[in-house]
Amino acid sequence: MSIEIVRKYFASYGMEERILEFPVSSATVELAAQAVGCIPARIAKTLSFKVGEEPILIVAAGDAKIDNRKYKDKFGKKAVMLSQEEVTEKIGHAVGGVCPFGIPDTVSVYLDESMKRFETVFPAAGSSNSAIELNMEELMRYSHAKEWIDVCKGWQEEQGA
Repeated sequence: MSIEIVRKYFASYGMEERILEFPVSSATVELAAQAVGCIPARIAKTLSFKVGEEPILIVAAGDAKIDNRKYKDKFGKKAVMLSQEEVTEKIGHAVGGVCPFGIPDTVSVYLDESMKRFETVFPAAGSSNSAIELNMEELMRYSHAKEWIDVCKGWQEEQGA
């Protein structure tokens, strides 16, 4: 079970006790926000794409949507999401619990700027009923993200920007 992989991953940093498990589903942004008790935007959703044949993850705020033009400008290709089967096979977590922790080293992780407006966010922790609260520095460190990127839209309207 991939939550066990994530638990072992965070145990190596002595912080597995920070993983939150819920008696209800947190498989969608809305359900996760209800389970955690925060606004949906603070849920850090992990989206799975392929650039050529290489899988990548983009972690973004719950209210952000991929902007196809920005994505193509960044990666040089049209955004193509992995199928549910590919997500499980290439990322190691099932849809609903996908997170940037305890994944193969071959998967590149990027963090979208949409999350920087929050002190902390809640990415999943490998299952459809888990999360972990992390600040931006921790999210960068524990996800081993390559960089912060700007490939989303829709969240600025929320801020009035």
